[in-house]
Amino acid sequence: MIKLKVLFSGFVLSVVCLASNASAQYPSFADLAEKLMPSVVNISSFTAPENTDTSSTNAETSESLGSGFIIDKDGYIITNNHVVDKADSIQVTLFDNQRLEAKLIGKDPKTDLALIKIDAKTQLQPVTFGDSDKIRVGDWILAIGNPFGLGGSVTAGIVSAKSRDIESGPYDNFIQTDAAINQGNSGGPMFNMNGEVIGISSAIFSTTGASQGIGFAIPVNLADWVITQLKKFGTVKRGWIGIKIQPNSQEIASNLGISQNQGVVVSGFTPNGPAQKAGFVAGDIILSFNGEDIDNTKNLSRMIAETPIGTLTSFEVWRNQKKIKLNAKIEQMPEEEPAQTSSSETIEENTDLPPIANEAETTSLNIAGIKVKDLTPEVLSALKANINGVVVEDVLPNSDAAHKGVKIGDIIVKVDQRNVLNAQMFDEFVSDAYRENKRPILLAIQGVDALHFVAVKLVKND
Repeated sequence: MIKLKVLFSGFVLSVVCLASNASAQYPSFADLAEKLMPSVVNISSFTAPENTDTSSTNAETSESLGSGFIIDKDGYIITNNHVVDKADSIQVTLFDNQRLEAKLIGKDPKTDLALIKIDAKTQLQPVTFGDSDKIRVGDWILAIGNPFGLGGSVTAGIVSAKSRDIESGPYDNFIQTDAAINQGNSGGPMFNMNGEVIGISSAIFSTTGASQGIGFAIPVNLADWVITQLKKFGTVKRGWIGIKIQPNSQEIASNLGISQNQGVVVSGFTPNGPAQKAGFVAGDIILSFNGEDIDNTKNLSRMIAETPIGTLTSFEVWRNQKKIKLNAKIEQMPEEEPAQTSSSETIEENTDLPPIANEAETTSLNIAGIKVKDLTPEVLSALKANINGVVVEDVLPNSDAAHKGVKIGDIIVKVDQRNVLNAQMFDEFVSDAYRENKRPILLAIQGVDALHFVAVKLVKND
């Protein structure tokens, strides 16, 4: 009985301590929310029905609800592009319930951001931007928006992760949070505990359409540059060098003779574009851009895009077991970026290729688990291309090649950065790798618009 009593006493003490700690660590957000709410607006965008019979008077106009926030006293407001993208008219409801028509200044589908403007007769309260690069996983945040059209609502949570790529666009770099974000929160601000905007609520991961604790926000450091462009030009003028890149991997890095997984791999470029003029070749590994280390494709794409047009930029590149320097002049990204390829002609998608001629040399499934055949004039004609290489005729199921996506019909143009001219040469290169301690081989595969590189492990030679 005495032991039980002591344990109970200790349990009560621990509960009191936890309650005390909870009180110290979870203060009320009321003062901060009260200060920030006037800067957040509700947005209604209206779209007239398409192909409406002009004789009909009962055609309904659809309404989309979202959120936004005031960035200056002139009435500029940031929101998501998908909130206003197809709108025929936009209305903004301020914190004091004042309802105003808004003008679309510009939008950017690639980052899902838009800038609108209102002419308010009352004084507006703009937000203050913070530094989204300084936030840390575990930091508290407040999200304010208009979930389900209910009006201004506040939710709190923490930063769950940074630099998330959810494959929604070419510059994905989302902040993930567990703060409740629901339909209608899109375009609303995410604040740090200093009351500064560090993100724009944009998307959720959900199986039901409602918040499940996985929400995503666009970092304000990315948004700031985009909004400046929209405000100045009404569109975004991005830098461009016409290069195609893919992520590096440990296996690719090993094949290219670099000691660790770093940089990104060049897989192609636009003919006569800045990258080709600068001397880039497929298989280069870009290690740095203007002195800043490169760790993934999205960061490099964003850095190039944000570089002023006409700037001469420097790249550190790994090629042939050594580092070299290349300089490329930034041009304006075309509205529709042309197909990027390192061959003389673009290979067009064609799933109805003629059969490979019987006289073409072929191989059996080798220790890479790949069977190839010589390219024939018939195949090249169907592809509308003029390239050297071999065509994949079969892939061993469950081989590393199959798992890496090598498939029948692929055209292999290089093995370990050596040109492949025929099927016999392909097998010789594979045999070389086998003799060199059975190391993986690096395949350069010509796709529809560019090369891509795949490191393939050799199968057991039983």
